[in-house]
Amino acid sequence: MHFAIDIREACRSKRTGKGQWVYGFVDELLSRDVDITLLSNTPPPEHFLSRAKNVVLFPSGISWHFRAAHYIRRNRDINMYISPTSFLVPGLLPQNIHSTCVIHDLIAFRGDPHQLKATLIERLTLRHCLRSSRIVLAVSQSTKNDLLSRYPFLSKESVVVIYAGPFKSSAPLNQPDGKTILCPATLSPRKNQKNLILAYRLLPNDLKEKYKLLLIGASGWHDQDIIDLINETDGVSWLDFVPNDDYERLLNTCDVLALPSLYEGFGMQILDALQRGIPVLTSNRGSLYEVTDKCAVHVHPEIVEDILRGLVDILTKDKIRKKLREDGPEQASNFSWKRTVDEFIKSTDKIPW
Repeated sequence: MHFAIDIREACRSKRTGKGQWVYGFVDELLSRDVDITLLSNTPPPEHFLSRAKNVVLFPSGISWHFRAAHYIRRNRDINMYISPTSFLVPGLLPQNIHSTCVIHDLIAFRGDPHQLKATLIERLTLRHCLRSSRIVLAVSQSTKNDLLSRYPFLSKESVVVIYAGPFKSSAPLNQPDGKTILCPATLSPRKNQKNLILAYRLLPNDLKEKYKLLLIGASGWHDQDIIDLINETDGVSWLDFVPNDDYERLLNTCDVLALPSLYEGFGMQILDALQRGIPVLTSNRGSLYEVTDKCAVHVHPEIVEDILRGLVDILTKDKIRKKLREDGPEQASNFSWKRTVDEFIKSTDKIPW
């Protein structure tokens, strides 16, 4: 089997959640007995280079997609093109060339504040990409449900849930520093940092003196009011994007991971926390409940008082924290990059080549 895959997002120096997904997926896929051509606009990590059948670089920009499609059409030994973050190339390929797209979420169709360019591109290209794909890969059952609801021409059998894995395949239990609530996410309305900060403001003084709220993640979109709120709230700080080593260190030492997002396709930061036994506060919606099951304190993300209730419970009730620390790693063990790639390979076995 010979796959070609777009790995541009995995090659970024500052990877977003989708970039981390592509990185983890490709890293595991390269360990399998398959031939893989990596398509990018910048050189991939060294340990990818030594294991890939071929690496092809095209210049950035809109021409990248046309060049990639042309390359795939000319190389007839490629059995399938995998499109993990962009929906343009599958639509440029003829029907006799197999392709599959990975759907992380349907944020662009929800009406929530989102990056304008990404919203327009996804709305223009996703439908055609879905019709061009032999199989559609969803990162959660929640995302699959959203797809089937919005695109009734898709069958349940054509959409395969393959999930995601953690930042590291194994990690030690964290050693809390007794003072940090960590929120790792790009600053944006969807991640709901504003309501989290407002809830933190309402904490009793003794808890605010003991615990600080630390936000990490790059500036995103529509985030100026979040930044203003950070700057005017005692006990809240923002480190911007942090390198992987710093992210690992903060995971190893925080007391709580709080991410009451309005909507997520999966929630990989949540999985990283569960794996390390970090007590998690998150939303009672969609994929976040799916990933955590009963191993988190769930809150209504649009009700500040409910986020406050969740923070107080997780910070003051030893029994809750103890149970979350014990149950989290077992829940996290249900997800791995091995499982993700296994599900992908299994789905391709059903295609009549």
